[in-house]
Amino acid sequence: MTPGREIQLFPAGEFRATDGRPRDVPNWYIDATLAADLIAEFESRVNRTVVDYEHQTLLSAQNGQPAPAAGWFGKLEWRPSTGSGQAEGLFAVDVEWTERANQMIEAGEYRYISPVFTYDKKTGAIKRLLNAALTNNPALDGMDAVAASQFLSIEGEDMQLEQLLTALRKLSGQNETADADSVLASLTTLLSSKDDAIAALKAVADHPDPAKFVSIDVMKSLQNEVTALKAEKIEHEVDDVVEVALSEGKLLPAQEEWARKLGKENLASLKQYLAAAQPIAALTKTQTGGKVPDSVELDLNDANAIAAVANKYVAEQAALGITVTASQAVAHVTK
Repeated sequence: MTPGREIQLFPAGEFRATDGRPRDVPNWYIDATLAADLIAEFESRVNRTVVDYEHQTLLSAQNGQPAPAAGWFGKLEWRPSTGSGQAEGLFAVDVEWTERANQMIEAGEYRYISPVFTYDKKTGAIKRLLNAALTNNPALDGMDAVAASQFLSIEGEDMQLEQLLTALRKLSGQNETADADSVLASLTTLLSSKDDAIAALKAVADHPDPAKFVSIDVMKSLQNEVTALKAEKIEHEVDDVVEVALSEGKLLPAQEEWARKLGKENLASLKQYLAAAQPIAALTKTQTGGKVPDSVELDLNDANAIAAVANKYVAEQAALGITVTASQAVAHVTK
């Protein structure tokens, strides 16, 4: 079956669906006068109207699934009875099918059209056409394929109200058949529980339990005590590390102040430095506890003595903020 550019939306005159609708009026009804009003309203729209699959445009808010278009149309035409046996009623005459819809119709996967419309609940007169859908459950017998209609009516004249009610049913946890009164009652309960929760939270904020909170002053005092204890612990550990390093000849006396400062700022860095440092033999073997007497003349043939004096010079310069390499220090003390 090849999809055409024209689809019949409504038959002329009175009609009902095969499932018994409408239930609030004897039948639906459309004639040339009603069609003229409907077409005038339709042509005032800027955008073309969608033909979707199985009314997914209306259902996407509930099931969260996408609502792809099967086609679009923007022109309607009323065709009165001519006595020639041709179909009469309201037609969309410029349908543009998507490639996917074309393939599905040609393959026989979809055969029928279902318009969505509003009507007068007192007379059954068709008022507005909202959109249409491809379906396989026709509500009227005897119409051509991709023309036979399954009618999805919206009671009343404002589709936006029905869409709003659908969204509110979902928000309030109601089923899709709940009426407006049930939805309103559910929303009122939700709003009331929200107000109660806000009041409870405000009460807690205004009257905090003193057993669960401490003052800012107490908190700051505790923080200061913890900080002081940590500093004292680090200072004791630095003292131990520096004393051992001095006794092992890994630090010169001139490096002691620098080492203590580094240890307080970053004890791990000091320990790493000392772990890699080699003991200075000239310091570990002297009777001065590692202190090099200033009055002793440097023996240029004694490599250990030169290293000791050079390290001392490096430490002195470092204390002044000056970086000196080992070769520069040796050159300085032996000149």
